This record gives sequence, C-alpha cells and structure tokens, in this order.
Amino acid sequence: MILCVAGNPAVDKLFEIDSIAVGGIHRPLDFVSRPGGKGLNVACTAGRLGAEVTAAGLLGGHAGQWVHDALASEPVERRFVWTSAETRSCLSVADRRSHQLTEFYEESPPIEERDWDNLVAVVGRSVPRAQWITVSGTLPPGAPGGAYRPIIRAARAAGIPVAVDAHGSTLAGVLGERPTLVKINGSEAAEVVGTPVDDPDSALTACLQIRDMIGGDGHAAGVTLGRHGAVLVDPSADAHLLKLDVVGDYPVGSGDAFLAGLVVALEQDDCWREAARLAVGAAVANAEVRGVGMLDPERARELARWTGVEPLGNFAASGVAGSLAAAA
Repeated sequence: MILCVAGNPAVDKLFEIDSIAVGGIHRPLDFVSRPGGKGLNVACTAGRLGAEVTAAGLLGGHAGQWVHDALASEPVERRFVWTSAETRSCLSVADRRSHQLTEFYEESPPIEERDWDNLVAVVGRSVPRAQWITVSGTLPPGAPGGAYRPIIRAARAAGIPVAVDAHGSTLAGVLGERPTLVKINGSEAAEVVGTPVDDPDSALTACLQIRDMIGGDGHAAGVTLGRHGAVLVDPSADAHLLKLDVVGDYPVGSGDAFLAGLVVALEQDDCWREAARLAVGAAVANAEVRGVGMLDPERARELARWTGVEPLGNFAASGVAGSLAAAA
C-alpha cells in the first residue's frame, strides 16, 4: 500500500478558453473540477496506475465535503481529519490559442494545531500497512513548524521509505530528517541550492547537493524540468537524465504524477531506472488530458516504454564536493 499524506488539499478547477484577454469576459469552452492539492494528485494517479492507495489529509467545510465525495469514485482509501477551516480552491485557465496555462492558487485558512496532531495520529495508524509513504505540499497556516517531521520519523522507525515533494520552509524543515527521496521541480530546487536550476546540468548539480543533504548514499533526489525532462540520482548514486519528446497541454499536477509513477513502480520492485520511465510516462500522460490525476494508465505505460534514460555517471561515496567536480 502507498500512503499519500496530503497536507493541504484543494478543489482543483480547470477552465479552458479560446484566448485570455485581460479585463475581458470569458465563457469557458470546457470545465473540470477535481479533488486536488499535491498529495491527492499523487494518490489519484497512483490509484489509477493500479496501486493500493490510502490518502490522509485535512478537509473542512462544503469544499472539503465535495473533495471527500469526489474521491469516492477514485481507487483511493480515504483517511481524513475534519477541521473548521474551509478547504481551499485552485484555478487553472488553459488558453487554447497560445497553449499557455495561467494558475491561481488560493491560500488555505488557518487550522488549529490540534488538527495537525490528529492528522499525525491518523497517519501513524496507517504506517504499518504501507510499503511507501509520500508527503506532498506546503503546510497550511497554523500547522506547527516542521510539522512533517514526526511523519517522516515514524516512517523511518518502521523501515518504510518516504518521499517528500514540498518547497520553501516546508521542505527546509524536513531535509534533516533524511527522507528516502526528495522530488521537486527546478524552481523549488533553486530555492534549496541558491542557484538557478533550469537545465539538465544544473539539475544534476542540485540533485547531488540535495541527496547529500538528506544522507547521501542510500537516498535519492530528483528534479523535474517540465518539457526538458528530469534528472534523478538514485540511492546507488547512479544519475539518470530522463527525456520524452511528447508534450501535453495540461501540465498541472504532472510533477505529482511523476512521483506517483516512480513510487508505484518501486513498490512493485522495479529498479530505479525502470521506475523513472514510468514516472515520466505518468507525468506526460497526465498532461495530455484535462483534469489532474485522470490519466489513462495504459497510455502512461506506453509512454514509459518510449522514455529515454541516459546515464550521467555514478557518484557513490564521493561527497558533494567530489560529486560536483565529477559532474562538471
């Protein structure tokens, strides 16, 4: 079972229009609403890829009830804590003419600290059943500092690998807890390493630095670069450049689909190289359809077979200084 911790769920809405005009009136040509936020994106995608999935998170109000009810049609077991804070909404607007996406992310209302404590307890009861745990998204206002730490510690104590996808202070607060994997995008990686991360070379450098931050050998780091592919350094310190010359018009949630594909394959005992192929296949399949997490699993596996994986070298036991010199 894959346990997906959703720290900050949302109602994800996609409007598709012919062309955006600032100050104009727009009547969408198409509209999709989905249970979302990074953690639920991972859960829905992993479920559609055939994994047994449990989602744990915080929901509140009418929007939270909608998310809970909408998940009933997904292959996802629900373990939510109810709060007085209304679940947020996020809006993406797809411009058909330019193929550009404009996104609006609502901030969650503050939660009570006891709400987070209750979520940690719910997650703790599910940990023994898990083969992988994913921890995704920023923390809602009101959550205690380092709120993901007890979840990662519980996973590590139980010998269960845990993957983290977060940014800013939320990510900085858990790097010292030595998660098995950190998977982030280029802009998020740039926040960590303090330099731009916008191509495979800089992504490799960032992966090596982040991997050292979380424990080095036995840990993994991945950076997704959108249309430019992704770089992954696995627990054996093998570095891979992942590329697929197929793109989609709806990339929202594709980073989450990447993480879902990776952990689904790893749970099924695929090697990291092959798991990386499914990660890319899931990310691109997600971008081909309207609605996050609504990918066709067979299409994801077809795309996985087409994904190129280029070895970039092995950086075992060299430390970050040696790794960076070798990568240069």
